[in-house]
Amino acid sequence: MKRTKRILAALLCLAAVFAMTACGTSSSSSSGNSGTNDPGDGKDKVYKIGICQLAPHPALDAATKGFRECLEEKLGKDKVKFNEQNAAGDAPTCTTIIDSLIADNSDLILANATAALQAAQSGTKDIPILGTSITDYASALDIKDWKGTTGINVSGTSDLAPLAEQAAIIKELFPDAKKVGLIYCSAEPNSKYQVDIVNDELKKLGYECKYFSFTDSNDIQSVTESAVNDCDVIYIPTDNTAANSTGVIDNVCRQAGVPVVAGEEGMCRGCGVATLSIDYYDIGYKAGEMAYDILVNGADVSKMEIQYAAEAVKKYNKEICEDLKITVPEGYEAIAPAEEE
Repeated sequence: MKRTKRILAALLCLAAVFAMTACGTSSSSSSGNSGTNDPGDGKDKVYKIGICQLAPHPALDAATKGFRECLEEKLGKDKVKFNEQNAAGDAPTCTTIIDSLIADNSDLILANATAALQAAQSGTKDIPILGTSITDYASALDIKDWKGTTGINVSGTSDLAPLAEQAAIIKELFPDAKKVGLIYCSAEPNSKYQVDIVNDELKKLGYECKYFSFTDSNDIQSVTESAVNDCDVIYIPTDNTAANSTGVIDNVCRQAGVPVVAGEEGMCRGCGVATLSIDYYDIGYKAGEMAYDILVNGADVSKMEIQYAAEAVKKYNKEICEDLKITVPEGYEAIAPAEEE
């Protein structure tokens, strides 16, 4: 009897061992195929990319498009998933969007425009953030000792065109003008950064300059009316609020016969006579290349230098120039109507 009990006990032990071994094998096999986001050797990884864009605008849209297409080319469309959201021009909405992108466990966040970048930087210190359509990162992030890199989880591309050359366009087109009005949104630090530099450059060229700032879109018409009543030429930097109100600016300035030199092509199409503009698709694409380097090669975003567009191009608005009887010299490229792009 005792012998029989010992045999049964031994058999039960063996059965338990086999059961544990089988479970371990099953678990190991399952974990090896635990979903598309298992990094493994990198081949099965599907990257989750959050995108927060401040507003719908041709320039910002082009930057986002360049970013997306770069990553789709480099990673493959089936290896990247975009969660793209637009704040419709409302800066506080950027915070809500960023919170949702963080909750979605994004591998990387693209912040398109300054308000989006500021919201992203405030929202997370861990997820890599790339900005695009940002004029000056030091101003946007309040970094005092700027050395080309942020030292935090942020880098990206800039839409800064050579501001001295933008001032030179005013001299080239309007050499007899005396006073230039600088219109910008006081809530956008990048805009103030630009007009300060352009102000200094224009003074070197012999112009008197006057600042005209507005706090939001509700003030643009009255501020623009004040500017055209007091100035010969208007300069507007790459200002997001102004970019969304070019129709209002154009109605005031064209009727008054006062030309506008704008900071980028999309704004110039809406209200300007000329611009020295960069290609926003290009800076978005560059941001995509930086994202690939971070995601695939493990680059440290805090040490990545801010990247800039390869070149800026002189462009003019044929319709407004004809209406204001402005003759544009050689070397300027006509801006295509939006529907032709």
